Amino acid sequence: MHKLSQSTIEKLGYYVYLLSDPRTEKIFYVGKGHGNRINHHLLGALEENTKESDKIKTIRKIQSAGLEVGLTILRHGLTEKEAFEIESSVIDLIGMKNLTNLVLGHYSLERGKMMLKNIEIEYEAEEAVFTDRAMLIRINKLYRYDMSDKELYEATRKYWIINSWRARISPIICAVYAGIIREVYMVRAWIPPSPKTPRRWSFVGAIAPEDIREKYIDKSVKHLFKKGSQNPIRYVG
Repeated sequence: MHKLSQSTIEKLGYYVYLLSDPRTEKIFYVGKGHGNRINHHLLGALEENTKESDKIKTIRKIQSAGLEVGLTILRHGLTEKEAFEIESSVIDLIGMKNLTNLVLGHYSLERGKMMLKNIEIEYEAEEAVFTDRAMLIRINKLYRYDMSDKELYEATRKYWIINSWRARISPIICAVYAGIIREVYMVRAWIPPSPKTPRRWSFVGAIAPEDIREKYIDKSVKHLFKKGSQNPIRYVG
């Protein structure tokens, strides 16, 4: 490993780079960089006190096998904004599950990789009209478009500060991301707070029957949350 020369750094500008495993030829990390950033990961892996993330573990395993991490510049001569956009697109394409990146790229959830049907839902969703008592739970920080049904359920069911009386008379739970209902559940039981999760409740439930689910799934509830409100919970009906 060697540091890039000043001449090379100046010509590179901002760039998007890939780290790959020579044992499998698979990319395991996508990054945006400037200067000698592409080599910083390798330097970090050599330092004993570096926190052992999945990325660092992979680098150390490659080095322990007597091999070198594959370093690829995917695109260079970019502005910082262009580099963020390309980095985000490549992360979306490969998928977080196949990478050691800890976070999605910039604006990935807002305008990243989506099925066409999800694009239509985002921009054409009808407003939900509730004829049942329901509890809306916003999971904006946890949601991903590629979540499995189980992952979405687990993200929705715990752990929330709620009005227990209102919750108990609201048998329907709607998982909400970006103002759109992503799934509808029927509550079977509420689990009270514990010493490990003080004040925070969770529920056990299942996807709602189709006649109820169809009334609310993919509908907009943006009109039901006050602009700027940080409370993830809303009771309706």
